[in-house]
Amino acid sequence: MAKKRTKSKSKPTAAKRKVSLKPSKQNKIIFGSLLIVLSIALFFSFMSYYFTWQADQSLLSEFANRNAEASNLLNKFGASVSHFFMYRGFGLASFAFPVLLAVTGLYLFLGLSGKGLIGKWIWGLVGVIWISVALGFFAIDQPLLGGLIGYEMNDFLQDYTGKIGVFLILVFVLMVILVRLFNFTPEGVANFFRKQRQQIKSDFQKNESVSGSENAEESEEHSLDLSTDDDTPIKVDTYTHKKDIPPLKSEAGLDVNLPEEDEVDISLEVEKVEEEKEESDIKSEKLVKDFGEFDPKLELGNYKFPPLDLLDAHGASGGITINQEELEENKNRIVSTLKNYKIGIAQIKATIGPTVTLYEIVPEAGIRISKIKNLEDDIALSLAALGIRIIAPIPGKGTIGIEVPNKNATVVSMRSVIASNKFQKAEMELPIAFGKTISNETFVVDLAKMPHLLMAGATGQGKSVGLNAVITSLLYKKHPAEVKFVLVDPKKVELTLYNKIERHFLAKLPDSEDAIITDNNKVINTLNSLCIEMDNRYELLKTAMVRNIKEYNVKFKARKLNPNDGHKFLPYIVLVIDEFADLIMTAGKEVETPIARLAQLARAIGIHLIIATQRPSVNVITGIIKANFPARIAFRVTSKIDSRTILDAQGADQLIGRGDMLYTQGNDVTRLQCAFVDTPEVAKITDYVGSQRAYPDAHLLPEYVGEESGTSLDNDIADRDAMFREAAEVIVTAQQGSASLIQRKLKLGYNRAGRIIDQLEAAGIVGPFEGSKARQVLIPDIYSLEQLLENESK
Repeated sequence: MAKKRTKSKSKPTAAKRKVSLKPSKQNKIIFGSLLIVLSIALFFSFMSYYFTWQADQSLLSEFANRNAEASNLLNKFGASVSHFFMYRGFGLASFAFPVLLAVTGLYLFLGLSGKGLIGKWIWGLVGVIWISVALGFFAIDQPLLGGLIGYEMNDFLQDYTGKIGVFLILVFVLMVILVRLFNFTPEGVANFFRKQRQQIKSDFQKNESVSGSENAEESEEHSLDLSTDDDTPIKVDTYTHKKDIPPLKSEAGLDVNLPEEDEVDISLEVEKVEEEKEESDIKSEKLVKDFGEFDPKLELGNYKFPPLDLLDAHGASGGITINQEELEENKNRIVSTLKNYKIGIAQIKATIGPTVTLYEIVPEAGIRISKIKNLEDDIALSLAALGIRIIAPIPGKGTIGIEVPNKNATVVSMRSVIASNKFQKAEMELPIAFGKTISNETFVVDLAKMPHLLMAGATGQGKSVGLNAVITSLLYKKHPAEVKFVLVDPKKVELTLYNKIERHFLAKLPDSEDAIITDNNKVINTLNSLCIEMDNRYELLKTAMVRNIKEYNVKFKARKLNPNDGHKFLPYIVLVIDEFADLIMTAGKEVETPIARLAQLARAIGIHLIIATQRPSVNVITGIIKANFPARIAFRVTSKIDSRTILDAQGADQLIGRGDMLYTQGNDVTRLQCAFVDTPEVAKITDYVGSQRAYPDAHLLPEYVGEESGTSLDNDIADRDAMFREAAEVIVTAQQGSASLIQRKLKLGYNRAGRIIDQLEAAGIVGPFEGSKARQVLIPDIYSLEQLLENESK
């Protein structure tokens, strides 16, 4: 029994010892490398053989003699192998063998599937034999071209079939190769010649139509009527010739051939489209041909973009310095702190940024993420760091992030960000380089896709520098014809440097002296003017039958829109408002309403808003504004409530200041170090731009006339309210012009009190509306009021 058991146990062990015949990945790589090296050696040997075969002929029998040297690039080995393949083998066709060996080696080296490799070898050998026999047939006096095999096979076939028979065999084999490998068909050849004939015919017709149109009456560039009888635009980007129609490809060996009747129908349909194009777009095509596309930059054609030398490096040319001791010390403290709370770590990795280092940790199995998240303050205590931020988990990764500020922060200069390839090669409408991420990558976003930006943070945390970084990015990337700025600066000192580029980049109201708006009353008019501009632009888009400003400008540049119909090139307009909280406090709803309207509608017509505030309270950043500003930037704030108000998430209260910021566009929150651009740098940039040739005036916005509170009917004594006199006495006595005072004193409703206030304004008793402030009372006392009313009655 014991023997039987031992036998039964030995069976599975024997099964386990079966050797697998499948080569391992390492063996495949080694064998693949060998084949690639061998193919290269054969290629150079064959190439050298055609120049050295005569000199090496006598050494072929002395292969074992070490003192003998061949002229071939690979010495005696190259001479012998080349003689075997080239002279005794297939001649020039032997060059296929290095190619086949290289392809096989790449398949093995890269671990690709071997499916199809055998087919390549079979057809490769067929091609080698055919080329060898063909060269032996056509160049019978040159044995090196076809090789000995080609010569002998050709001689053998001619003994039985003659020269004509050999030629027919070569043609038949060639047809097999073309049909099987290249899907050759007679219809394909016929289609090729038909396409060539059709192209010649269409080119001839086009030349005739252009020569006929040259005799038409010419006019100036902006005064030609580009309208047609049919307002519907005809798409001219469709297949103009039959050669543009993509051919049907065969799949799984199934040949798909179009019958000739279908081909004729398609060609006739293409002719019809071509005729429609000639009738509708001949004027715009002729304009583009004669003058080229409209160039909005032509008026300032010599404008030069600011050079990088105007920006300072701020000592950041050496990049980020890695302090290995600091990294190791922080790592040990994080591990020990988590270990004290019985949290094991399977892996930890550090990513060093300009101001913050991200430690990515992978906790052991069974550890709850919330347990690590709650240890934020304990980790900050152990590291003695200013602000620790824990990201649990990091989006898109299976790790938990702990952001620890560096002891020696690196300044991110605006020069390094502007000079980066990511910004220089950015194909965006309005590219903005904010700074660098934790992984030290330049962060570039498109303002046109945001489409509006909200910036908030406590005093001195980098909001104004952030605004300057945004404007500087656009100045370095866009021509004055492409973008205009509307700058609102209640503090009167932050954006005044940009006065020098007023006639290049700024936009203003027609009756305004300064392009940079500092008066809150003018802000209301400017915002309403932008709303009028928005409505006007939407009308232009409607008549042009396009959906956004990019499509409109493309169409206008192609001279498909007539300037006589009011069409013009539309630049992007960027509205920048600093200290938005001050505007809300003084103007309230009068500012919030047009801003909300612009935020909701202005994206498609190229008006984008950038709003900065240091008071991110709910009454400043209301729900209407937040809903239309998906892109937000938070600099350091003082409380978690302020952070939630800006980002709808915590984290801004744990930033370290000095340009440290969080950016979100509605999904993930990204930590950035804002690029630093100093005031002298901005001054140099504006001086450089301002010294160049400019437009005659700043870009003028539509004129906005504020609504008058009183009307001509209000000043009619017969139409005055019965309580008008009593209300006037109440207002003059209290020296406070408000509807709420009349409501309380005379016990009237709001609507009636409002009408009385309008009548008092028309009578000259109170001043105009001043936002949330009470109206100014223009009559000093009751006696003056009596005199005013008596004079009116006379």
